[in-house]
Amino acid sequence: MTDQQSPSPDPHGEAPDRPLTLAVLRRLVRADWSRLPGDTLVVLSRDAEGNLFSPFSTYSLSRYAPIHSDLVGDVFPLAEELEKDQELRELYGDGIPGAAVPALVLYPLG
Repeated sequence: MTDQQSPSPDPHGEAPDRPLTLAVLRRLVRADWSRLPGDTLVVLSRDAEGNLFSPFSTYSLSRYAPIHSDLVGDVFPLAEELEKDQELRELYGDGIPGAAVPALVLYPLG
């Protein structure tokens, strides 16, 4: 789970939550995500309040594994993140499911 990234940071380098617009999404697809394999899964995250419908504002490259059913799962860090971060290795000490695949995770505003 790479650090969540805002698609439109402010001029001072901070990335406040703001809705993801179609224009920004097009830029991300053309520029930032164009090198990702075509079979990269896109995962939509629920918001913390469970509202189910919220504008998206940030994203991360992670791994996703269906846990609860074929359509509901969990997100896990990338292998290179685990190598670099002792805290993540401790947190995921029980391992990551073998079914985990690379995923682009979109997070809601808030």
